[in-house]
Amino acid sequence: MADVSSVQYFIERFSVICNKPVSHVQLACCSSHCAVPWQDKNIRVYTTDNLEHPLELTGHHGDVSAMVFGTVKGRWILCSASEEYVIVWDIDRCYRQVKEGVIASGRVVGTLLGRVVHLSLCPQTSKVAVCSGSRVFVLNAEREEVLAVLKAHLGPVTASEFCPWDFNLLISVSEDRTFKVWDVMKGDVLFQSAVLSASPLLSLFFVEQNRQLITGSGDGQLWCHTLPADHKCRLVTKLDLSKLEQKLKNLRNINTPPNGKDGITHNDVRGTVETAKPVLRIWAHGPQYGHASMHQRGSCVWIGSSDGLYLLDLDTSELLITLPFKGDLSISMAGSLAISHGCADNILCLLTSLFEPSVVLSEVNNAQLDELCFGLLKGFSVEEQLSVVPSSPLVPESPLNAELTKLGLKPQRKTGGSCQKSVKNQPLVFHTQVKSSGYNAAACRTMFKPQTNVKKKTNASSKTSTNKNCVLFNRKSLIREYPSQSAAPSMCSIRLSVSTTPTTVSSLQYSGDGKHILCGLGDSSVLLYNSTLTDDPAVYTGGHGKTVNCVCWSHSKQWFLSSSEDPTLCIWTPSVAEPVLTMGCDQFAKPIRGAQFYYLDKFLLLASGSDLLLYLYHLDTTKDDIKRYKHRSKSKLTGKFNMKTGTDITSISAINDFYSYIVLAAGADRTIQVFDMNHGCVATQIPDAHSRAVHHLTQNKGSLFCSQTPESYNLFLSSAVTDSLKMWDLRSARCVRRYESHVNRCHQCTATFSPCGRFIATGSEDHSAYIYDTRSSGFLHKLQRHSDTVLNVAFNPANPEGSFGFFSAGWKPSRNERCRFPSTSILSNDHGITVRRSTSLHTPHPSQRVLASVPLLQLDSTHHSYRPVTAIILLF
Repeated sequence: MADVSSVQYFIERFSVICNKPVSHVQLACCSSHCAVPWQDKNIRVYTTDNLEHPLELTGHHGDVSAMVFGTVKGRWILCSASEEYVIVWDIDRCYRQVKEGVIASGRVVGTLLGRVVHLSLCPQTSKVAVCSGSRVFVLNAEREEVLAVLKAHLGPVTASEFCPWDFNLLISVSEDRTFKVWDVMKGDVLFQSAVLSASPLLSLFFVEQNRQLITGSGDGQLWCHTLPADHKCRLVTKLDLSKLEQKLKNLRNINTPPNGKDGITHNDVRGTVETAKPVLRIWAHGPQYGHASMHQRGSCVWIGSSDGLYLLDLDTSELLITLPFKGDLSISMAGSLAISHGCADNILCLLTSLFEPSVVLSEVNNAQLDELCFGLLKGFSVEEQLSVVPSSPLVPESPLNAELTKLGLKPQRKTGGSCQKSVKNQPLVFHTQVKSSGYNAAACRTMFKPQTNVKKKTNASSKTSTNKNCVLFNRKSLIREYPSQSAAPSMCSIRLSVSTTPTTVSSLQYSGDGKHILCGLGDSSVLLYNSTLTDDPAVYTGGHGKTVNCVCWSHSKQWFLSSSEDPTLCIWTPSVAEPVLTMGCDQFAKPIRGAQFYYLDKFLLLASGSDLLLYLYHLDTTKDDIKRYKHRSKSKLTGKFNMKTGTDITSISAINDFYSYIVLAAGADRTIQVFDMNHGCVATQIPDAHSRAVHHLTQNKGSLFCSQTPESYNLFLSSAVTDSLKMWDLRSARCVRRYESHVNRCHQCTATFSPCGRFIATGSEDHSAYIYDTRSSGFLHKLQRHSDTVLNVAFNPANPEGSFGFFSAGWKPSRNERCRFPSTSILSNDHGITVRRSTSLHTPHPSQRVLASVPLLQLDSTHHSYRPVTAIILLF
């Protein structure tokens, strides 16, 4: 966090002493003028260039309590309010009147509305919203006319603003801790929020770029909601200024070297008082501040509080800069403030003191702020920019150059007496059937019988057959591109059960060609479905004794692996019910937290304890006819890498679809470490990635059927309990977006990218799955109708018809509304999900399809009873 001295960034332009406290008066400030109350009933308007001769406006009979600037045809107007009048002043006309020796006058547009606490003008400056008590009066800005009276709040209204992209919408916040969306023409409430906070809501702001609404409360809380066309606002993110400030202070202390004599940093906390941070004003950081570091963050907003200014990034929920009101400023605690962008690319801040009757105009130099932001971003960037797509060849000493030692040539058999001794008392053949010699068969009478009625094939028929073969070959070899421009899955189609007893669908993955689906269960079994879900699954058991926590396909699609809490790791082939290779407890001291094929199936990559293990392997499905129990497959440890801090690894991720040196590993100490396997070291580390340990990592791996830009592969996701979902950019090792609409409080819900890289799917604990757009923090669809917590999600990497599929545990496959065929992505859930398969205890052969023969039941934990369920749902 950039916590800087106020002397460098705040320049006090002037200070005015009033005869009464004006701490809660709404001040007005624009790029060329600022207005302050004077002698209670009057107003002084100062020009920012010349502060010596202010324009004094008289006309109110009571204390002025609210003011706001606006423009009409390029001219500045000022709207002011007291208990008696609401007056609109034309600033240029008032200057001319004073210059002519006439008292400046304005236009009264409202009378006797009560104490006004807030004024706002619509973007066309044709209407004025006046907040008085629990009502909002909508006035005509050109004449005295009340257009609407909006009354639905249970407490005093503190602020209201017109929507900048829909002038008929008005949003109001109140001390009843809710906000409401109004239809101004009809006077109806289109949306009413729930109670958001324990403190009153004080301010609101529109982010026109993302069409979002931000509200702030008196205890420093901020809520960001979407404002769609149907007016059903959805929560995008929630922030706490105090927690963000404390978090980044801790991060700064970690990065600051010790300065004590004994090498220990001593923090002097004497005399510090923890104060609330009310959100007094919110405004956007203007795009005219043209530093490249700020263009990369288009969602930055400034927050004005009582103790300083804060720059927030809404996409990442990060606090970038804080500017406290300290130093030479005559005000240390602000009661209200008004902000405007000056003419010289700077920020003008008009403050009122919380305890004294004074008003101060200060200036913030934006050029220095850009330098500060650039230094902040540069400080968090890595020394050498990393990339998932390699740009250099392997170094000679790279662990990725390792190879399995090939078996030498078998020695030639000995002849003579030694050979007779070696084969003594041994069977002559090793086969169960021996071909007859033919001595007992009848003698062959006819040696040759020619065929005389053979018809020659015509050229036309041969050409036709050749064309048919070519067409069939082309159809098989042609790969259609993934429909990258199709919409996200949203409609339910099929629901399928996967067990007769409550068990967890702990892991899911599609094969690379999208034809098969792997499903790991909590009862130590693995199911193999086809992607259409039309046939019964093949069941693989006997390899594990505990929950299967990970399943993974090989790039060649000939093998798949499964790992368990045993700890064991098994590699299977779909055609055999027994594992081809088993790695057991003698090789791993702790449970396996992640396993996959790596480097185009050359290695096995897995994590156990604090070690990241790299294995070479050889798979052989043939068996000795005598020693059939002995497997010919083997594995060899070729690399062992430790976390820097020695903490246990909770999740790993690497790309296997192409050669990549990058491996991601998350630790129990909340760090994410990036391993460069080319050099066999940790390339960079992200400290405090989440507030809890990261339980899931996944990268944007793309698909064989959809191409992306090389830069897109540098994005990856991390999930943590109670700390939402974050998207990171490997090149800068920084969080670039945060997704918080789903619920993840106790279960380890996972997430994944779509093959086109445009969408993100994640599980949630509210019995739903959420689909996000990677370009926005708000969710696109909420896929409901699940019976319990959705833990796992998966997209189909290939669907030429453009259909998507989801499935849950019920699985829930979904697809596009326009598509005709199911299915591309999968969801699974926990607690009472059922996997429908045979109740027999023996291991079935893959050729024998498992059929369900018992009714489906699900345990209802609330009433302690069983109830029938339907488990799998297919969405389109």
